[in-house]
Amino acid sequence: INRLSFGPTPGQVEQIKNIGVETYIQSQLKPNSISYPKALIQKLEYLDTLPLKPGEIITELQNLQQIGKDLKLDQRGFNRIKRRFEQNIFLQASRGRFLRTLESPRHLEEVMVDFWYNHFNVFGRQGLNRLYFSSYEQLAIRPHALGKFRELLGATTHHPAMLIYLDNWRSHRGKINENYARELLELHTLGVDGGYSQDDIIALAKIFTGWGLPPNVKRAEDLDGFYFDEKRHEPGDKLFLGQTIKENGIAEGEIALDILANHPATAKHISYKLAQTFVLDQPPESLVQNLAQIFLESEGDISEVLKTLFNSSEFWQVETHNSKFKNPYRFVASAMRAIGNEVDNFRPINGILDQLGMPLYGCVTPDGYKNTKEAWLSSDTMIRRSSLAVPLSGGLLGRGKPISAEKLMATLGNNFSTQTLAVIENSSPELRAALIFGSPEFMRY
Repeated sequence: INRLSFGPTPGQVEQIKNIGVETYIQSQLKPNSISYPKALIQKLEYLDTLPLKPGEIITELQNLQQIGKDLKLDQRGFNRIKRRFEQNIFLQASRGRFLRTLESPRHLEEVMVDFWYNHFNVFGRQGLNRLYFSSYEQLAIRPHALGKFRELLGATTHHPAMLIYLDNWRSHRGKINENYARELLELHTLGVDGGYSQDDIIALAKIFTGWGLPPNVKRAEDLDGFYFDEKRHEPGDKLFLGQTIKENGIAEGEIALDILANHPATAKHISYKLAQTFVLDQPPESLVQNLAQIFLESEGDISEVLKTLFNSSEFWQVETHNSKFKNPYRFVASAMRAIGNEVDNFRPINGILDQLGMPLYGCVTPDGYKNTKEAWLSSDTMIRRSSLAVPLSGGLLGRGKPISAEKLMATLGNNFSTQTLAVIENSSPELRAALIFGSPEFMRY
């Protein structure tokens, strides 16, 4: 439960015992077969910016600005309208993420949405991407989280959030920008040791010239926020990873993505990161190789790769049990889930994540947040988390009602050492829930 989800909710351990672990895993690998509860659907419908396409977001902003014109607002007034609109997008995106983390029965899907957003990271708190980052998660990441890697890769490549973040919208014939091509190879596909050269980076950058944003969003076909401008595209054949890609406009980019998605180095790179997330910070080479083979055989079927991972002996070894140190998002998400339906106040969560050094949608660099103990375990981390345990147990995310330590212990199952149990039992009742949240066992998964 701790690995396929962000931790158990009240009663979930017993539910999974009743249906069997294997049945639970199989169902989680097919999220579309699991229906959302009606209550969650209604809460998500209230977040009206979530389903908007990039072009619809711009149209919505233009409509608000027209109201500003009608009211004869000055520039400061226009800026205020834009800031409020951007803030609304952020608050709805984060609330939607937290709601699904807490209430969605598609537990693995939520873990993978977080994984892939981090893998294909875009910084959502600056410039135009304050408008686009939410659409990026909803339309480019979420639909493909357990699908085909090639489709996921293509969706991120075409989305304006990525085109803006890594400057590809500025790349054109005679003045190419290598930023996106470099990160596409190093971070998104082949990996830093993937066997490509500077010449491959330049060739790929030329291939993606002309991939940018539409000049306007009045045409229905421009609502997705992607536009290929033939006039800005670098002409001529390109030699990429030893293959000649004939001059063919936008199709050159699709061919390059096909090559990258089916490359053995990509299979290994993605498999390593998945094994690192679900098994160990330094996963066994044998496991990575097995996953990479399935990745290639299944043509990048993420669900099939994860199925192999969850069936592997390495996943079930005692040595890997609770061996991973939770990053701040997983720590907060698991606390939220352990509290369960008493959570009805999401407002403090963004501030908590900022305080813990992992602001949601706030990683500035394209490599995303690290997912290793080395990256997050420090004396400062432990002090911050321990100090947070007291308000969490006091009902910070609920109605101000203190959390029951007995209910919390029942929810989390038998994951605590005898030493930790002794400390909890020998403390005053009002401190016990805080000690659970601050325990070494709760820091791990």
